[in-house]
Amino acid sequence: MASATTLRFTKMHGAGNDFVVLDLRARTAPSPELCRALADRHTGVGCDQILTIEAPRTAQAAAAYRIWNSDGSTSQQCGNGARCIAAWLLRDGAASGERFSLDSPAGTHDVDVLGDGRYRIAMGIPRFAPEIVPMRGFGETRDIYEAELSDGERVHFGAVSMGNPHAVIEVDDIDHAPVARLGPALQASPWFPESVNVGFAQVVARDRIRLRVYERGAGETLACGSGACAAAAVLMRRGRIDRDVVVALPGGDLRISWPDDAAQVAMAGPAAFVFEGEWTA
Repeated sequence: MASATTLRFTKMHGAGNDFVVLDLRARTAPSPELCRALADRHTGVGCDQILTIEAPRTAQAAAAYRIWNSDGSTSQQCGNGARCIAAWLLRDGAASGERFSLDSPAGTHDVDVLGDGRYRIAMGIPRFAPEIVPMRGFGETRDIYEAELSDGERVHFGAVSMGNPHAVIEVDDIDHAPVARLGPALQASPWFPESVNVGFAQVVARDRIRLRVYERGAGETLACGSGACAAAAVLMRRGRIDRDVVVALPGGDLRISWPDDAAQVAMAGPAAFVFEGEWTA
């Protein structure tokens, strides 16, 4: 830090999912209070998540990163954030070439530099077992779960871990999906002990879906990279879509490919710099 009360940051976004990026390779992690202050869109910088760049944890990685939600809680995975971290490290000189690796809280991810501000991230193998998602109250893995909310409404959803928990609800039209109602309801339900990211997916064609995501710790965002992977994986597993699709989110398009059940999901999309700044407490 330049002083005890000044912190340099970079504002970035990936398909509208926006971040405050902090270089903490030689500094301590931010407090939840600082994260909430930075994320506030009226009195702070404003963002969905704070990303902290840290020293790598594995020999092959250029750096590690962690994710802090706008409410100050931590997250295990952020696909749009991974692309922004990759772009930041290339500009910084800490990474180079057309392929390198990053350590996230969920594991190590290969990055392919595609050009024109686009990056492809290996996001890991989807995990559907309820105990891994994690979920409670369901003893076996299903393509579609049915559960009853506290008000008596029954909801049908798929569930998967992409390093973080996701529930995916297929809808006819995401423009009229009950995102603001069902998102918090599922997050507060007893089925998801670590809360959950809730995606609302509309199949447009075999190679294209539309998606809105209500993220834990942040609310609805313009894009969610791990949510796009989760929605695609759930729908691919059901046979509803092809193994290579475009996921259209409110903030832009991501391309998701999952060649087979034993392969990693790959996510490709943009990363953009917005501005540099200093935060003085």
